[in-house]
Amino acid sequence: MKFFTLEFIDFFTGLEKNNSKEWFDINRKVYESEVKKPFNDFVTNLILAISQFDNSIEKDTKKALFRINRDIRFSKDKTPYKTNVSAAIVKGGRKSPYPGYYIGIGAEKVHIGGGLYKIEKDDLSSIRNHILDNQKEFLNIIDKKEFKSTFGEVMGEKNKKLTPEFNEILDKLPLIANKQFYFMTEVESKGLILEEDLIDRIAKMYEIGFSLNNFLAQALV
Repeated sequence: MKFFTLEFIDFFTGLEKNNSKEWFDINRKVYESEVKKPFNDFVTNLILAISQFDNSIEKDTKKALFRINRDIRFSKDKTPYKTNVSAAIVKGGRKSPYPGYYIGIGAEKVHIGGGLYKIEKDDLSSIRNHILDNQKEFLNIIDKKEFKSTFGEVMGEKNKKLTPEFNEILDKLPLIANKQFYFMTEVESKGLILEEDLIDRIAKMYEIGFSLNNFLAQALV
């Protein structure tokens, strides 16, 4: 099933060059018909596909979608709009503390990933202890050939200082220092979003990341 057309790509190509309210208002009808509605329909179907292997996710599409408007209150960049559409399909919705699945689609790239990006201090400690107690399981997940070929490595910023129990395994397991645990890949937009098997291709990538999400979720129980 196709969700997007070349008009989707053209809209964001134009927005990148003319990121202003005036331009957006002139092209609002295109946004509504070629971007907003197709993306909503796409995310709804993507949720259904993900729920086949991860039934913990929030099923309400509205709770997954990010606004296209940028929060410019504390940013030096005052352009009013994001140059992509995005969603986080997560237990409890996009603002929840649980691991989930991210999608961002712009004119040139589709970003596909998941895991945990924003982690509170207590949750981070729980995750590190869970890794410490289950090192073999964690390494088996992130060292799988299909995980590495799809996403590469687990990413995230690192703490420069750790408590002694984590310092002891830092050489063996550098990821214990991470403040974030997420995975991400990018694909050319034209080579993916115009295809009939779009949902299946992305869902297969998420299914590869599910084991890591499930491992992280167990630490937050």
